[in-house]
Parts: sequence; structure tokens; C-alpha cells
Amino acid sequence: MSKEFKRYLITAALPYANGPKHIGHLAGAYIPSDVYVRYLRSLGRDVVFVCGSDEHGTAIPNQALKEGTSARAIIDKYDAQIRSCFHQLGMSFDIYHRTSELIHHQTSQEIFLNLYNKGLLTEETSEQYYDEEAKAFLADRYIIGTCPKCGNLNAYGDQCERCGSTLSPRELINPRSTLSGNSPILKSTKHWYLPLQDYETWLSDWILKSHKDDWKVNVYGQCKSWIDAGLQPRAMTRDLDWGIKVPLPDAEGKVLYVWFDAPIGYISATRALFEELASGKAKYATPQSSFINPSKDGWKPYWQDNETKLVHFVGKDNIVFHCIIFPIMLHATGEYILPDNVPANEFMNLEGDKMSTSRGWSIEMHEYLADFPDKPDVLRYALLTNLPETKDSEFTWKDFQAKNNNELVAIFGNFVNRALVLTQKYFDNRVPTLGSLEEVDQKVLNDLKEFPSKIGSSIELYRFREATAHLIDLARLGNKYLAETEPWKLAKTGMTRVATILNISLQIAASLSITVEPFLPFTAEKLRGMLNFKKSKWSDAGSSDLLKDGHLLGEASLLFEKIEDEVIQAQIKKLVDSKKAMELSNQPAEPAKAEVSFDEFAKMDIRIGTVITAERVEKSKKLLKLQVDTGIDKRTVMSGIAEHFSPEDIIGKQVTILVNLAPRKIMGVESQGMILMAADKDGKLRLLQPNEAVSPGSTVS
Repeated sequence: MSKEFKRYLITAALPYANGPKHIGHLAGAYIPSDVYVRYLRSLGRDVVFVCGSDEHGTAIPNQALKEGTSARAIIDKYDAQIRSCFHQLGMSFDIYHRTSELIHHQTSQEIFLNLYNKGLLTEETSEQYYDEEAKAFLADRYIIGTCPKCGNLNAYGDQCERCGSTLSPRELINPRSTLSGNSPILKSTKHWYLPLQDYETWLSDWILKSHKDDWKVNVYGQCKSWIDAGLQPRAMTRDLDWGIKVPLPDAEGKVLYVWFDAPIGYISATRALFEELASGKAKYATPQSSFINPSKDGWKPYWQDNETKLVHFVGKDNIVFHCIIFPIMLHATGEYILPDNVPANEFMNLEGDKMSTSRGWSIEMHEYLADFPDKPDVLRYALLTNLPETKDSEFTWKDFQAKNNNELVAIFGNFVNRALVLTQKYFDNRVPTLGSLEEVDQKVLNDLKEFPSKIGSSIELYRFREATAHLIDLARLGNKYLAETEPWKLAKTGMTRVATILNISLQIAASLSITVEPFLPFTAEKLRGMLNFKKSKWSDAGSSDLLKDGHLLGEASLLFEKIEDEVIQAQIKKLVDSKKAMELSNQPAEPAKAEVSFDEFAKMDIRIGTVITAERVEKSKKLLKLQVDTGIDKRTVMSGIAEHFSPEDIIGKQVTILVNLAPRKIMGVESQGMILMAADKDGKLRLLQPNEAVSPGSTVS
């Protein structure tokens, strides 16, 4: 690496535990960070990798209201789901912590008091929306109203999820409280602010001068834009019941701003890792490295020693918090190191549209794993080859299929399978002896030596797409070598040359088992089993004698399997159906009609009838002519349901019928009643039926 630090601390953005996370989140922060960390470990570096669930802020109790449960139940539910998904996808955290834990509350309050006691926070009173019925100040997400940009009736006080505009509560038209539905009033409240403007000169020197050449252009550009526009004070507290209490005597009912405490979660997670190891009671810690020192204060060098390289992996929407606000907090305390880099990715879109769980246009991690439980590495590969590293990218199911079938199966898997199967066939599954080398052999071995450094250099520069391309090129090298030398043909005339070709091919496969591990850890493990080869360091990759002559290989099997068209079509349909269902659920219901008295309602005679016959009406697209057994009689009813039901679909069905509606002629036929239907938001009609069969003529009341 360009500079070898004494130790490395890598963080991945804390996912918000208010709902499922989609594959765009994986592409933003988690898969890249895992590749980077696994690579560091393969180099033998001292590295700690931390993450955890972000469990405070207004979205948590808001979700609890939607699901009719408690905030604690919400964070427990989604922390467990996200944690499980990360495990199944191979994320190798040393600890995956939770911000609801006591050590995090203590750490956050300590840092707040550090700033407060130094006089670095300002106290200001301002007017904020207040719900008189709920007797509560309303944070941004507790206020909804009409978006002034697109007219969305249910925009939040901080953002419109339809058009993506950033808003403030005062901009909403006709704001209302999500707690009571009432219009809020403005009321004075006190908060503590971090005066970001006081750190502009320092921040400009640190970012704009010191990191101009080594930070990604998208990250540097966003930071420069914020600094050039002039920083403003930002409130570090909120009026809420859910969160970390502000540790001051005059702060009743106030908690720390979620973006104050969330990044501190990296520090508290690191503290928890070492405290758990020191106590011998690992609740969240799953240390992946032998470098971790099991002492209570072992966390301090990772956060307080300049010989540590701190790297934050985040998505585009977290750049400001990790590059401006959190570094100012750390700098102001005077106790912590600053990030060496924040290699944030942009957004990954989906099938031509912005990925969004709230709009039903996303691929959730848990749903992917349910549909493809044996393919975590295929998703990792598809995302890595298409990461939004400096600009937005796009995931499509067709591309996912192509990456699997045309690259993983046809190149990587095909090469490994041919090398192993031929060795099993010709040399009793043992590595054959390397003989004299021809020009083609020497060139392949020379190329093999170069790949580990090419792959590693790209990882060090946070160019994960490029690194993944180099990896598949190494598999291509092996595939091309076998195609050119054709050992299966040479076997007809002599085995000495075949032995050399397969020896070299197996050495390439062994190097692949090392270099693929950061990218596709499950594939690496499977390949090592097939080669009967122990896990090796990165420095071993590229060698021409990783597998010794006579080494007994393991059992060959397919590394990857082809994905058929019908599987992909089912996923596309599922996606479209999900979006449609979400759009319908978000559409407001038709407003209620004018009130009627009970006596007026009681005049209607509604019964359950059975359809005896049904036929289409000539020259009408909408009408069916029905014969209905009402229990009273058998009567003709003209019903406008032909676009939703065929005659054969409705014969024998029980229906709800208004039997005392005055008869009227429709298309020359007297209709003696009305079939009652449910009209969904998409305009589709559905039968209103009893939940079990009843006698015709049964009354509805």
C-alpha cells in the first residue's frame, strides 16, 4: 500500500434499523468495505472492522406507529433481520453492535459533555412546530404536508420521497402532525448547536488542501460545495422521547440528534469489542483477526494514535456527516484521529429508476437471500462489477444473469472445472509434475505473477470495479491457456506435455483461491476445498508452485450454476408487482359521501344471492346479463362487470345484491337489482362474498 500504517480501523455506515435494507445499500458501503478489509487481513495487517445498527432518530418511532408496535420492538426486529442478512452475505465485521446499548449511550454523552464543558456548543432558542393534542414538539419526520415542489400530499418535514427534494418543515403546505393529524402550532424551544462555521478554516485546510489528490472526486466535490457555501450552526439535540438523553439538568425531554450519536457508534462499537473480549463474554464481537488485543483499553490506539488509518465506507447521502460534521466533532474533542479517507459511493438505480423501498422499487437483501440462498457471491460479484464509485450506476436483472452465466459460469467456473476434471481423469486427481516450459507456458506464468499486485493496487485506490475486472481477467488467463494448449487432444499422443499444462492450470486455480477471497469469500472456501488447499496470504498468490507435485486434490464440483430466463422473468415481475402494490397502498381513498341517516340506510335490502347463469350482452364491452337466485326469486340483473369477469368465472358464485332497487331497463333488458362490488384503487372490481357459503336470501346487516 502507498503507506503502511501500524493498524487500520475500517467502518461501514450504520444501517438504520427502521426497515429492510436493499442491495443499493450493499453497493454503497458494505460490499466495498468487506473487500477492503479482507484484502488487508490477507496482507497480514492489524485491522479492526466495525459496524452496527443505528437505532435512534424519528424514523424508528414513526415505523412503530405504522406497524402498531413499540420502538424497541422495531429495532429488535430489523436489527435481527439486517444482522442475519449481513452474515449470509459474508460480511466479516469484528463486531456488529447496536446504538441502543448502554456503552453507546455513555460514549455519546461523554463526547457531548466534552464539547459542552469546553464551551464549544451554543445554546439557542427557536420556534418549532408543536402538537398541542400530543403535547410534543415535532421533529422533521413527525410532520407531513404538501410538497411545494411536486404537490405530494404526504411529504415529510425533511424530504419529499416522491420527488427527492430536501425540505424544511416550514416549507410544507398545510402541515399536519403524524401523531394526531392536527395542524401544529409554532412554539419556542431550546437546543444546543455545534457552530460549524467556527471550523471552516481548519476544515478547508484539512480537506481542500490535504485531501484534494487522494479523495474521490465526488466526495471532494460535495465537501467543497458545502464549505464554499459557508457552514451554518447545526442543532445537536432534538425534542423527542426516543434517543439518548441530553446529559444536562435543564434538558428534560431532549435527546441527542441522531446524526450526533450515530457516527459515535463506531467508537462505542470499538470499545464494546475490546470490553467484550477482555471480559470473555462476547455478545456482539466476532473477531476475525489475531491482532486484536483482548484488553479493556485496547480500543484506544485505534481511535487515538496517528499510526492508525481510519477509513469510513458510506453512501453518497452520508458524505457531509462523515466528512464535515463528525470530523469537526472529533477535532473539537482533541482526543481522536480523523479519517484518512471516506471513499463514498453514489447511488445504484434499479431497472431505470431510483431504488426506493417506500415506493416498492427495490430488491431487499432478505428477499434476495430467500430467492437465491445459494448465491450470495453472485450478488456480490454483480454489485462489484457495477459499483457507483464516482457516478450513479444501475442494476438490472438481465445484467445480473449475464454476469453469472457469461463470466462466473463460462469463464471462472469453466476454467476451474476443466482443470480439475482433466487432472482427475488423467492423473488420478493428483497434481502432475511440471516439465519443460514452452513459450506459451512461460508467458502465462509471467502474467500470473503480475495479477496479485494489479488487483491489490486497485483495491488500495478504492477502485473495486477495476479490481474485480482484474480478478476475472486472471480466470480468463487460465481459460485462454487451456483453450490454446488443448491438453485433451495432446493426451492422445503423450502425457508429459499434458502434465505441464495441467500443473500450470492448477497453480492459476490456487492463486484464484487466494485473490478471489476478498470478493467472493464463499467461492474461495469452496475452491480451496476442491483443491485441498489451505488458506494462504496475499503474498503467496502468483506463485508457480503453490500446489506441489503429487498433491492430492479434493472433489471437483461446479463453482457456479447457470440462471435460466424464467427465473429472471419471475424477479422482474415480482419487482413490477411490488411497485404497483405500493403505489396503490399510497393512493388516498375516495372521500366519504354525504351523511345518511340510519333510517335511510335501513331502507336498503341487501342479500346474498347465487349466480345461476351469465352471458355477455351484444354490442356492450361492460355488461353481463345474470340470472341470480336471491332466495326470494330468480331474477335478471344487468351488471357492468364484463371487463373484470368472464361468464364462466362468475356462474355458481355467491354475490351481494341490492334486491329492492327500483327496476330499470338497460340495453332493452329490465334489470331487477344491483350486484355490489369492491372497487380497488387500481380500478379492478372484486366480488363481495361471505367468508363461507350461506343460503341464498341471507340478509346483509
